[in-house]
This record gives sequence, C-alpha cells and structure tokens, in this order.
Amino acid sequence: MTLLITGATGFTGKRVLPLLAGAGRVRCLVRPSSDVRAIERHGYEMALGDLGDAPSLERAMDGCDALINLASIGFGHAPAIVRAAERTGITRVVFISTTAIFTKLDAKSREVRLQAEACIKASQLGWTILRPTMIYGAPDDRNMIRLIRFLDRVPVIPVLGSGACLQQPVHVEDVAQAAVDALSCDGAVCREFDVSGKWPLTFNEVIDNTAQALGRKVRKIRVSLGLALFGARMFEALSPRSAIKAEQVMRLNEDKAFDHGDAAAAFGFSPRSFEDGIREEVELYRAAGHPGLSSRGGDRGISG
Repeated sequence: MTLLITGATGFTGKRVLPLLAGAGRVRCLVRPSSDVRAIERHGYEMALGDLGDAPSLERAMDGCDALINLASIGFGHAPAIVRAAERTGITRVVFISTTAIFTKLDAKSREVRLQAEACIKASQLGWTILRPTMIYGAPDDRNMIRLIRFLDRVPVIPVLGSGACLQQPVHVEDVAQAAVDALSCDGAVCREFDVSGKWPLTFNEVIDNTAQALGRKVRKIRVSLGLALFGARMFEALSPRSAIKAEQVMRLNEDKAFDHGDAAAAFGFSPRSFEDGIREEVELYRAAGHPGLSSRGGDRGISG
C-alpha cells in the first residue's frame, strides 16, 4: 500500500507518523516552508504542494492507494481533495473533522465544515470521517497548554459562567491511533465517528484535574455569563486581536460531551482518561523547563 498523509507536520500529524512504521510506502504532502524534521526522522517520502493547488495535490496522490487527511477541512479544501483522490484512483480515505460542527452557535467555520462533510459523503471514495472533540496532550497543543501555563503562574482563575457545562477533551495520541486503526477497518468504510475522551467532565473538573496535576492550589472565581459576555465584547470592540472573545465564552457554556461507542465497537477506540492525559502533558511541560511550584514543596489541591 502507498499511503499519502496531509497535515503530517501538524499537531496530530506528528503523532500519526510513528504509528505508520511498517504500514507500507508513506508519502507526505508538505509546503516548501514546512518543518519536515519529523518526516525525515522516519524516512518517509515528501511531495511538495499545497491543498489549494490542484495540480500539486494530484501529483502527490499519483500512485497512492489511500489517504489520511489530517489537514483541516475547515478552509474549503475538501472538494479539491475529493476530486484529486477520485481522479488519481485512491480508494480509501480517512478525514479528520471535528465535533464543533454540532455547536448551536453561529461559528464561522461550521458551515464550511458541514459542506466539506457533505462533499465527502457524496463522493465515490471509501471514506471515513472522524470527529475529535478538543484535542490536547502536549505543550505544542493550542488548548490545554494555555490553562496549564495560567494555573502554573496565577493562584486565582476566573470561571466565565457556571463552569458546569460538560467537556470531553481527547488526547492527541488517541486521535492519531484512531486515524490509523480506522484506515484498516472495513467496518469503518462510509461511516462517521465521534472521537472523544474517556468520559465527560465539567469545566470546573477540568480546572481541578489540571491544578492537581500541576501540584497547585488554585481558587476559582465565578463570573456570571452575562458579565463575561459583556466584557468579552468590550475587549473585542477595543481590539480585534483580543485574547478573550464572546464566541469562546459561549462555547465554554455549551455542553460538549460525545459518545465514542461506535468507534470503540468498529475499530477498538479506547481513549485514556483526562486525569491521565493531563498528567502526561504536565510532565512534558515540566520536562521542557517549567519546574513549577510542586518541585519547591508547594501545596497540592484546589479550592472552589
């Protein structure tokens, strides 16, 4: 089998690469500006190109049997990827989407992702769509590392809203394994799967578990949803690059719990708990040079 990977240099892609050892011939679509050191370490082929450049996309797919598309489908590239795969004879494709398509909010990328999934489902490909929840698991993530850094430095954290809405973060290594396992699973063909953490927990519990992993004692200060939204909108009006956006506040106050039972039944998806995953991420964070309070004999625990 000759397998093409898009998004190989991304957060999830770097965790997929080691799982493909012995899987056959592996080729990665990369831009000229990409950091390809992880690909080089594994000795995989590289094809220069871009998802927005149809000729380069088809050249990369030429001679391939299968594709794992780890690159986001939220930027409108799905139709081009599907066309190129159909033209070059690829028969098996795993696409990574997101459970964010189920939000009730008017998120900017939601419609693009829904259209992308519709295009994939209407294709002649042997497709599988995986929808991870919020992905975390290492200091190069864009999600939990922000909370880790904040709790490691500040003993008080504002909770915007009740903090009782459910979250179900999924570890990046579990997502990577799911992509590889789904590719070889006949029972996953022409099916979509939600890929979530072991079980849901409230945002308050996310904070508690993260603080415990850090060895920090942190106090949660609750800010009413109305006040939080007012403040976020004020910040956005003052600066388009505001770190706090109203949509983010609303997302924190929307349940995001998803059943991964279908993925477990089809290809054995078995994610780790958030407690274990966040502990692993904190260990990597510490190993990167952030000794933190716990190494200086600080208190453990959290108060709410």
